[in-house]
Amino acid sequence: MLRPRKDAAPTPEERFAKIVKALSGHPGVTPPLDTTQSRKKFGSSGLKINDKIFAMISSKDEFVVKLPQQRVDALISSGQGKRFDPGHGRLMKEWLTVETTSGEVWLRLAKEAMEFVASRPAPKKAKKVSHVR
Repeated sequence: MLRPRKDAAPTPEERFAKIVKALSGHPGVTPPLDTTQSRKKFGSSGLKINDKIFAMISSKDEFVVKLPQQRVDALISSGQGKRFDPGHGRLMKEWLTVETTSGEVWLRLAKEAMEFVASRPAPKKAKKVSHVR
């Protein structure tokens, strides 16, 4: 069995695990239930605050964060990322796929995403309409 080189770059999962560890102590933050589970469902490996996803590893092993649209636009313009495509061809305006593999940049953007998502009000739940005749 081959052992990984000590100087080998960490995998996206390893970098994300460090972010999960660093941010899990913040109030309202919950780590993914199982980071080894299949990531076929959107956000199944997501790091959440107040039950809302703010950072995740996509099914393509890409680090993705939720930020204000203007911030996403600026990061794309500066070459630091691209809009996240969850696989159905519709790009998401407030989700950025981070291009760099720098753990420091990932952590900084994850903290920024956590603050952004925490500052947003919870979505209103739709009222059920009964169809009584």
